Amino acid sequence: MNRGFEIVRDDCRIFPDVDIELPVRKTKHSAAYDFVSLTDRIIEPGYSVAFPLDIKAKMKPDEILVLNVRSSIGFKKKLMLVNTQGWVDSDYYNNPDNDGNIGICLYNFGDKAQHIQKGDRIAQGMFLTYLTVDNEEEIKTVRQGGILWKFQAK
Repeated sequence: MNRGFEIVRDDCRIFPDVDIELPVRKTKHSAAYDFVSLTDRIIEPGYSVAFPLDIKAKMKPDEILVLNVRSSIGFKKKLMLVNTQGWVDSDYYNNPDNDGNIGICLYNFGDKAQHIQKGDRIAQGMFLTYLTVDNEEEIKTVRQGGILWKFQAK
């Protein structure tokens, strides 16, 4: 199995006419992959804005993709993820609702409106391996879906 990023199916894309830049590490020793905004958005103080990415992540069954804001987004723009940290499970890939479309939602905790431009690096994702307890019973529950991104241009 190859770990990596792919563009979601055409019928699950939120921005079908945008060229997608798959996440990459910017330096040799970067631990995480950068995700970019697909659109221009303004985030007012005290509000949050969703950023669907039209990207999915393929990984091994015992791996996750952990998402965080880039440190510059938090320090300079006073933005954070609404869920503080995003966790993408391996079974989110190809899910029936949205083909595993990853997105982030940024919250403005500052006192100034922040402008995110198309192409801005807004988040980073790192693949991690996780462990389970030794005596865990087999879990037979299968993922039934995912987040259905509702995007409204502002």
